[in-house]
Amino acid sequence: MTAPRQIKLGMFLRPAAHHIAGWRHKDAWADGGLDFAKYVEIARAAERGLFDLLFSADALTGERYDRETLSRTTYVAWIDPMSLLTALAPVTQNIGLVCTATTTYDEPYHIARRFASLDLISGGRSGWNLVTSANDAEAKNFGREDHLPKAVRYRRAREFVEVVRGLWDSWDDDAFVFDKEEGRFYHPDRRHVLGHVGEFFKVRGPLTVSRSPQGQPVVVQAGASDDGRQLAAETAEVVFCAHQSIDGARQYYRDVKERMVRYGRDPDHLKVMPGLGVMVAPTRAEAKAKYQELQDLIHPEVGVALLSKYLFFDLRGYDIDGPVPEVKQSGQPSRSQLLSETARAEGLTIRQLYQRIAGGRGHFQVVGSAKDVADLMEEWFTTGAADGFNIIPPFFPNSLDEFNALVVPELQKRGLYRTAYEGRTLRENLGLPRPASRYAQSASKREAAE
Repeated sequence: MTAPRQIKLGMFLRPAAHHIAGWRHKDAWADGGLDFAKYVEIARAAERGLFDLLFSADALTGERYDRETLSRTTYVAWIDPMSLLTALAPVTQNIGLVCTATTTYDEPYHIARRFASLDLISGGRSGWNLVTSANDAEAKNFGREDHLPKAVRYRRAREFVEVVRGLWDSWDDDAFVFDKEEGRFYHPDRRHVLGHVGEFFKVRGPLTVSRSPQGQPVVVQAGASDDGRQLAAETAEVVFCAHQSIDGARQYYRDVKERMVRYGRDPDHLKVMPGLGVMVAPTRAEAKAKYQELQDLIHPEVGVALLSKYLFFDLRGYDIDGPVPEVKQSGQPSRSQLLSETARAEGLTIRQLYQRIAGGRGHFQVVGSAKDVADLMEEWFTTGAADGFNIIPPFFPNSLDEFNALVVPELQKRGLYRTAYEGRTLRENLGLPRPASRYAQSASKREAAE
C-alpha cells in the first residue's frame, strides 16, 4: 500500500534573521550568524519539528549595497556553509544538511569530494544546492572583472553536474572488502576512472571518497528562469523557488514536472519546495501585530536599497510613498520581473513593496494563526503548487519555536505531516529513490544481454 503524500519541509538558515529588520527585534539573536552554538540550537529545534532538511545558502561576497547601507544589514559575515553543516552533522541525527556551492567559481572534483565527505560524516544526509552565482561582485574575488554570461554559466553548470555525478560513482557499494587474510583492501574492478573530457572540464578521477550512504548526495536547484527550469528538469531532485501567488506557483510546478517527463524522468522524483515566510501566533490579530512590529523597524535606506537590488534599478531619490517606477523588463531576472508586475497590478508604493519583500526577499509570506498558515500550506500542497516548503522564519529563535509549537501540530492533525522520520537518510525522508551507480547499471545490461 502506498503511503499518503505528505508535506516536505526545509528550514532556511540565515545569519541573524530572514526579515531584513528581524535582527533588531528585542528577542532576536543579532549575533546568530557568527555564533556556532546558536546554529546548534536552531538545528536541533528544526529536528524536533521533524523538518526534512536544513538549508544554508551562500554567496562569495557580502558586497550588496553602498558602504553606509551595508553597515545597517546583517548578511555581511557568516560561517562557511560546508564547514557549518559538517560541524552540525554529529549534533543532529535525522535532518538533512543542504548548502549552496557554485558551478561558476569552483571545480567539479572539489564539489564532489566535499559533499561525498559530508554524506559519510552525516550518515547519508547531505545535499548540494547547485547555483551558477547571481552577484556580479563575486567575479572580483576570483580574478575576473565580469561575471560569465548567463548562457555560458548554465552550459558550464550542466557539464559540471554531469562530472560530479560521475565522480560520485567512482566506487561501487561493495568495492571495499578489507580482506586481511588475502591482503585485499578493495576489489580493483569496482573502482572506476571517469575520464571526462568536455567543453569546460577535463577530469580523470576517480574520487578519493567512497560511495555515499544514500547512493549520491541529493542535488538541489533554485533557478526560476527558463534556463533554471530546464536545468532543474534535467538534473534536480529538489527545487527551491519563489512565488508571489498560488497561480504562479502552479504554473511553475506544472512546467517543471512536464519538462521532466520529456527527459524520461519520473515527476515524483523532484520535490518542488517554494520559500514561505511564516509569522504565526495564537490569533491572526496577534500575528499581524507582531509582524507590523518588524515592519516598523525597517530603516528606509535599507528598504530602498533592498528593493533596488531586486529590481535592478536605483530607487534612491524617489518618494518612498509614491508609486514604484516602471522598470524595463527586458533581460531582467525572473524574480525582478515578478516584483515589477506585482507592484503595477496592486498599485504599490516603494515603501509598500519593500515591506512586502522584507521578510522573505521575494518569497510568499503568510501572517496569521496556525489555522491560517496550515490552510494556505494545504491549498498549495493539494492543488499542484508545491510538494513542500522551504520555511523562512522572520527571526531566530522565536519564529522557529512558534512554528514548531503551533503549525506542526496543526499539519499533523490534518494528516499532512509526519509524526516521526521515515528513515535516516535525506533521500529516505524526502521519498527519493537511491540512485544506482552507472557502472552497476552497465554491468546489469551486459549480463542481461548475455
